[in-house]
Amino acid sequence: MSDLELAAALGAWVMFVTLVLTRLTYKPLSRLGHMRAVYFNRKIIHVLAGGVVAVLVPAFSSWVVPTLSALAIAVFLYVPHRLGRLFWWFQDPDNMYEVSFAVMWGLVVALSWGVLGDWRLGVVPALFMAVGDSATGIVRNLLFKRRTKHWVGNVAMAAVSVPIGWHYLGLPGALAGLLASAVERFEFPPVDDNVLVPLSSFLFLAVTGIFYPL
Repeated sequence: MSDLELAAALGAWVMFVTLVLTRLTYKPLSRLGHMRAVYFNRKIIHVLAGGVVAVLVPAFSSWVVPTLSALAIAVFLYVPHRLGRLFWWFQDPDNMYEVSFAVMWGLVVALSWGVLGDWRLGVVPALFMAVGDSATGIVRNLLFKRRTKHWVGNVAMAAVSVPIGWHYLGLPGALAGLLASAVERFEFPPVDDNVLVPLSSFLFLAVTGIFYPL
């Protein structure tokens, strides 16, 4: 399968998750309240779209197609905000964090594979953002019934991110998972954790790789 064929297949999967699956899950989740349903749906998209595609990045022959695909998705997610016609079942009128998610996903893949020559340095931070941060959001949404920051979410994220980091990169990866889990607690709007988590962990791994072979 060529890169373009793989991108088309994964693109169809991402469209299914964002436009079909989460629209279906919205109805049962909406019993918890509209915004709680929106944020649960965002985490479903994080894992099933961002996470699944991140795991499959090594199946591409280079970083170019996955990065361009991520940027195309970012535009696709930005346009409804611009037009005022949101995908109401997962988009929040008060922020565009899902857009920064797609941009950062593409950026860390490009920097890691295209610049440093090691796709793991981008895939791991992308998985921290997609899967680790989802654990955070789900736990906090269940406990506090709203989007908020609390240390219990960071513990949940570490429980997921540290094993992911260890699997791909051993001790440096595990430490990057701890760092990402701590950084997630902070936000400086419009810069959110979808920027801080992958960027901080990528930089940590890039610098660590200079002194410690990964």
